[in-house]
Amino acid sequence: NRYVLKAQKAKTDKNKSEIVMMYLVNAIFYFKDGTELVIFSKEGVYNNKTLDISFTKDVNANYADNKLFSQEAEYSNSKNQVLISNNVVIESEKGNIFADKLFFDIEKKTLNISSFNDGKINANINVK
Repeated sequence: NRYVLKAQKAKTDKNKSEIVMMYLVNAIFYFKDGTELVIFSKEGVYNNKTLDISFTKDVNANYADNKLFSQEAEYSNSKNQVLISNNVVIESEKGNIFADKLFFDIEKKTLNISSFNDGKINANINVK
């Protein structure tokens, strides 16, 4: 898998040259099966040594016909996982999900959905 990462503005951390702070971020992840994941956020941080990326502030993503909204998303290249948190909303033709956290293990191909407040995940799924 490969990706393209762009920002309207970026600057490096003077104390840690591997850290790049980004503003108005756009990323496209290209998967081996031919699908693409497009992510936008107001801010982000890229580690050019580990290749880890964090997206913050008004994160929205598109994958196939699915839309995801949150305030934070972290792609850990080093751990092969994605963590999406803080007011997570998924909109899909199959239904909608509202949760506090989504944890994707890319290697195991698993998804864990959790809620912090009352332990409930709100979902409206169309099963056909």
